[in-house]
Amino acid sequence: MKRKLVGALVLISGLLGGLVSCEMKNKEIMVLDQKIHINKDDYFSLTDIARYRNQDAPADVVKNWLRRKDTIEFLGLWERLNNPDFKVVEFDQFKNEAGRNYFTLSPKKWIEGVKAIGLVSKAGKYNAGTYAHKDIALQFASWISPEINLHIVKEFQRLKAEEQPRVGWSVKRELAKINYRIHTDAIKDKIVIPRDI
Repeated sequence: MKRKLVGALVLISGLLGGLVSCEMKNKEIMVLDQKIHINKDDYFSLTDIARYRNQDAPADVVKNWLRRKDTIEFLGLWERLNNPDFKVVEFDQFKNEAGRNYFTLSPKKWIEGVKAIGLVSKAGKYNAGTYAHKDIALQFASWISPEINLHIVKEFQRLKAEEQPRVGWSVKRELAKINYRIHTDAIKDKIVIPRDI
């Protein structure tokens, strides 16, 4: 019986982990007539946000933001707080060069140079571009425009509020299903049926 209970608990935790990831598919929000893609990890497309300022070359907007000393300091602080594999020595090199006229930095160079997890650079035809954790994306959006920043915050909150009931219902449904199995197995194992019948 204990073995079945432990197995059921492992199954429950696996299902709950799977449920959360299953519910969180790529999505998009519409902000000021601009589509902004959000990947399954809730990373926002900086490329889409940059299109608010420059439709033709949004990657250049992202690179210009990355050149700034205050941006590098913010990214470094975020990585120190959230990334145990962050390369501090390499970060210091970027920080010392940031803000100078000759300094350039691409998202890919940043990610590879410091083993960053806050930015993701994705190539390809669909949903390509630079994605960032919501903390970083909101910092970027406030640099682009306070107006778009506030609209992104409001729209993301609305999206999460809509998502919450669906995730809760799925979790409750799976728990009920697992509980049913635990109860029926326990009854099968413990009920003694008289041989006379």
